[in-house]
Amino acid sequence: MSDLIISDKVSAVAKRDIIDLQQKIGGFYSGETPEEAFRKFRLTRGVYGQRQPGVQMIRIKLPYGRITADQLVRIADTSDKFATGNLHATTRQDIQLHFVKLSDSPQLWADLEDAGITLKEACGNTIRNVTASSIAGIDPDEPFDVTPITHSIFSYFLRNPINQDMGRKFKIAVSSSEKDTALAFIHDVGLIAKMGQNEAGETVRGFKVLIGGGLGAQPFSAQTAFEFLEEEKVIPFIEAMLRVFDRYGERVRRHKARMKFLLNDLGLEGMMEKVEEERKAVRNKIFQIPEDLFGTNEYEAINHAPRPSLSEAEILKIAAESIEADKLDIFTKWLRTNTFEQKQKGWYAVQLRVLLGDMNSDTARSLADVVRQYAADDIRVTVNQGYILRFVKGEDLVALYHELAKLGLAAPGFDSTMDITTCPGTDTCNLAISSSYGITRVLEDVMRDEFPEMIYNQDIKIKISGCMNGCGQHNAANIGFHGSSIKNGKLVLPALQVLLGGGFSGDGIGLIGDKVIKVPTKRGPEVLRLIFNDYEANALDGEYFNQYYLRQTKNYFFQLLKPLADLTTVQDDDYRDWDHDELFKTEIGVGECASVLVDLVATTIIEGQEKLNLAKESFQSDVWADAIYHAYNVFITGAKGLLMSKDVTTNTQYGIINDFETHFGADFKYNVPAEFAVENQAETPFKALVFSINKFEPSEAFASYFINTAESFLNFVRETREAQLIETGEPALQELSFGKDS
Repeated sequence: MSDLIISDKVSAVAKRDIIDLQQKIGGFYSGETPEEAFRKFRLTRGVYGQRQPGVQMIRIKLPYGRITADQLVRIADTSDKFATGNLHATTRQDIQLHFVKLSDSPQLWADLEDAGITLKEACGNTIRNVTASSIAGIDPDEPFDVTPITHSIFSYFLRNPINQDMGRKFKIAVSSSEKDTALAFIHDVGLIAKMGQNEAGETVRGFKVLIGGGLGAQPFSAQTAFEFLEEEKVIPFIEAMLRVFDRYGERVRRHKARMKFLLNDLGLEGMMEKVEEERKAVRNKIFQIPEDLFGTNEYEAINHAPRPSLSEAEILKIAAESIEADKLDIFTKWLRTNTFEQKQKGWYAVQLRVLLGDMNSDTARSLADVVRQYAADDIRVTVNQGYILRFVKGEDLVALYHELAKLGLAAPGFDSTMDITTCPGTDTCNLAISSSYGITRVLEDVMRDEFPEMIYNQDIKIKISGCMNGCGQHNAANIGFHGSSIKNGKLVLPALQVLLGGGFSGDGIGLIGDKVIKVPTKRGPEVLRLIFNDYEANALDGEYFNQYYLRQTKNYFFQLLKPLADLTTVQDDDYRDWDHDELFKTEIGVGECASVLVDLVATTIIEGQEKLNLAKESFQSDVWADAIYHAYNVFITGAKGLLMSKDVTTNTQYGIINDFETHFGADFKYNVPAEFAVENQAETPFKALVFSINKFEPSEAFASYFINTAESFLNFVRETREAQLIETGEPALQELSFGKDS
């Protein structure tokens, strides 16, 4: 592996992360680092295995989708250097690069960090990218700008010990208004901005708080934890809930390990009780959200400079001077569907519809030049895989349109029915069953040619995923599809599971779609034709699609589409997926949760030492809450390691401590100072010790005691494991692997 080049602009913590990644890659190549441990490590660094062997997908974490023009150029340059020259925008407002060599990922990360862009915690069992309404700050319907709190949530939990090794991923979204444009209702934590009253009766900023939403094979709509929670209490609440999820969440059965299942098990009242128990131990009881995120810059300056508004007629008059009459209709469609006047009068937002979310690196660099000339240096990736430019002058809209048209970025119909959201599917993903890209292109062509009016329809959203896991958010669409397969005799056909009725109802309630029927993939266009024609013929005046679906019922649509599921009429072409000439076969790759045949006990002890080192670092930095939580993770990790040595499997942290008490509790000797003794006699001694983290304020004294006890515990674990190995005649643990003082 080549030497890393890391600029002085990269922070010390990011530099250490990058160097750690390179060292772990070296250890993986040499066989020193087991595959399972390495997989978990690299995922939390944004490095994800692709369907194609030997290459990686790199997920770039962009909180609320914000990037500057310079950062967009840096991502484009990085894609040219290490990937394919393509930038793929995702439904979580990230940008992904594909076909990257594992050995190149540290330098790729270093190049991005030089521009203030991170990969940290973009994948893995941690808090994923924090998304938000892409129109936050310019939304005419918003009570206030949610950008500051979204950025604060991102920065507060980045590298936070409470979410480094959870049972599963955790997703947070922040919507700027009750229209819920960030889809808060499908997230583990969803926040919807609103004004309300605090305890003193003052009108203050806050949020409706939703918890436990999620998609995948068993989708759940989120439940309401608070109708109104003051802004300053939001981050402490999320921190407390994460601590509960970390401790009680499932860790073995991946399909049951999301927050939605824990909420279902505990019930909303039980969940909120446990969250309240954590209040004493959180780092901050309130957290004031800073207003000035980026300092004084062009964005802040023009934010307070209203301009005269221009009517559509005035803009079209400007357009007529440079656009031929027969092409003016296309511009008019673009103006009506891709632009809107911001809440800042006289300023306009321009939304870019991007097919499949893919943008060539040359196009990205040219777009950055356009932004520098015509818009604020604040580009946002949108949840429907497009981009939005902000603070464009009305008189510049025509000139901007010409520049975007040259780049192929002036297609009208942003976020309309015709603007389909899709995941990459079998093009790159290990878990995909069928092609998402192919069917997306075909359906958009069908609408363009046969249903051109859908370019103006904002009611019906179409979303497609390559499998049931929901990266394309198909469960939250009015019309959703996910890739599947159908067996017909000895052959297998690529198929689409059709879902209807998801997204938003006519009165703004978030809904999960119903699975209606499965049909061969090549019949997807006919599904769309039947649904659209039926809706047009039978819907009541002004009736939204979801209202129509609920009135007609699921069975009505099942009967409507049932002839398309008839396999007695399949043709040879039905056995081939879109964009493919070969016969279809299911080739689901190994996901990121495969087991390994290595000594995971030794690996776990090494991990415990790393957490102990982090506890000491946090203590030296006077961050007591983080130090305590790192030490808590030493107990959990060490106990898990010894239980593995006896083939005892547990599926929660709570279970780990219970079972450790049973098998080893009497052997670990320790002293508890009187001031930190837990009075609850129902708790066994070791359990009381470990779970005392939420019984005391995060003080220097408690942190010192807890870290010292955790270190004694890890030594006990190491000594116990050594004795086991001697007894069985296996090789001793390698001291050089533990890095006690690293």
